[in-house]
Amino acid sequence: MAQQRDLLTFEVDGHKITALAAAPAEPTGKPLIAALHGGTYTARYFDVAGSSEGSFLDTAVAHGHPVVAFDRPGYGGSTPFAPDANTFARHAELLGDAVAQAAARLTADAVFLVGHSIGGMIALMIAAGGPGFPLIGVSATGMGAVIPPGGAAEALGSLPPDETVDLPYGERDSVMFGPAHTRTPEAVERAHASYAPVPVRELVQAPAWPREHLPHVAPNVRVPVHNALAEFDALWSSGPQNVARFAGLFTAAPFVDAGVARGTGHCIDHHTLGHALHLRQLAFAEECAQWAATRRPAGAGT
Repeated sequence: MAQQRDLLTFEVDGHKITALAAAPAEPTGKPLIAALHGGTYTARYFDVAGSSEGSFLDTAVAHGHPVVAFDRPGYGGSTPFAPDANTFARHAELLGDAVAQAAARLTADAVFLVGHSIGGMIALMIAAGGPGFPLIGVSATGMGAVIPPGGAAEALGSLPPDETVDLPYGERDSVMFGPAHTRTPEAVERAHASYAPVPVRELVQAPAWPREHLPHVAPNVRVPVHNALAEFDALWSSGPQNVARFAGLFTAAPFVDAGVARGTGHCIDHHTLGHALHLRQLAFAEECAQWAATRRPAGAGT
């Protein structure tokens, strides 16, 4: 498993963006993975081990990928926005630039975006906007096409919109995790270290995103798309018809792989079977790298 973690800082339009990074001991030439966490978490979301197989960072680095997990604005050491300015579009703008800086700093020839929940929404917005870095694919997990009315997502979105709230562990756990048989007490305890206060404006925007943004974002994503929803997701509808509905919106993507992460709740990565998702994401990244290689002009570098 990866042991070394580096803390990186990027400056974007007067804002500080911090990140947690890990890499193999020797360069492998594999794509850089840029990871964006969801609401109520920091970048350390991707460094929580749901099982003895390790965290996403552990698994990705063990398979040869450098990884940079970013703190979105208002989380970790990243500069917060005023409530009125805290939009997902602004997140996508700043984080897209931060990813481009990371790719240049690490001399990455290819970037694979990974985003969970709200981070998945923002990753797709970055992909749709024609990013200024060599994007080969995107994996958006813990988000889809349908949020059930009257569910936990709407309840969270009903909090005072201009506040930042620190939800109690028990309240978060009941939403983020699936049934007891899907996770271990140790993993739940480790996840607490990645929790953070959340700007409520995010929770207000999230339930509207599939309706207000997804229909316009999806057709403009021109790289391969991977998507996984949790079997026991408390925030999203993960039925087969909704999985298919999501996949069908990406009409310009070369290929789409959408499915259900069985035996998991919303924070898929922190469950016992989170490791299975990680392996699927890395396999998809390999497919994306092969797809991108076939598109390079003859004689171009790797």
